[in-house]
Amino acid sequence: MNFERTNTKISLLEDYYSHFEEDKRLKSRHGQVEFITSLKYIHEVLNEDYSKKILDIGAGTGAYSVILSNDGYDVTAVELVEHNIKIFKSKNSNVKIHQGNALDLSMFNDNSFDVILLFGPMYHLLKKEEKIKALSEAKRLLTDNGRILVSYYMNDYAIITYGFIKKHILECIDNKQVDEAFHMLNLEGDLYSMVRLEDIDEFNKECGLKREKIVAADGASNYIRVFLNKLSIEEFEEFIKYHLSTCERSDLLGASAHLLDIVKK
Repeated sequence: MNFERTNTKISLLEDYYSHFEEDKRLKSRHGQVEFITSLKYIHEVLNEDYSKKILDIGAGTGAYSVILSNDGYDVTAVELVEHNIKIFKSKNSNVKIHQGNALDLSMFNDNSFDVILLFGPMYHLLKKEEKIKALSEAKRLLTDNGRILVSYYMNDYAIITYGFIKKHILECIDNKQVDEAFHMLNLEGDLYSMVRLEDIDEFNKECGLKREKIVAADGASNYIRVFLNKLSIEEFEEFIKYHLSTCERSDLLGASAHLLDIVKK
């Protein structure tokens, strides 16, 4: 990997996350939908087996790691951004925290973890080969009967919201940020990388990973933020029930802002 390019990307991420509060996002109504959904499927994979070891790659400020550790699980976390690590450590949890990169997890031995969360890195790794490398590293660390839960930021959500709702579509076309099929293209200096279902399928195929389940982590919630905020507590609880009853439907996957892909060796 190009050292200069890596340092530039780290600097961009440091600057971004020093101004962006991920914990605050996950506490918002639309963020809660994603958080509740992700935790549901994490616990489904764990199946209350407290002997399972968890690795949270790109753990951010520890939103998931801390809860799982407090539940009694053995949790190890890896995070790249120093700003996030400082916030994470201030929570005084039992999580074992390491600064590191999803592309190089040589600090850990093969077959060391039963459940691996790969939530943040796939948003920020721009190149296909980088995503495949991150998935391959996670696969190397996974036990034979383990599961990897991977989160992706979805292409069509970005096209609809940033492109059309916020009226940037012509600018994106002029800047060659989107192709004729409305597939977002990554440019040097971008912080986020958006994918489609067929891209995810290709990553899994190249890594030799088999899908167990794929879930619309937040479904329609990001599109209707203003309306979610107007719901009463009881109405919002019903929306959560609705979302959880529909989030595995194949006809609702592609338009979700985030997808959760659950894979195994």
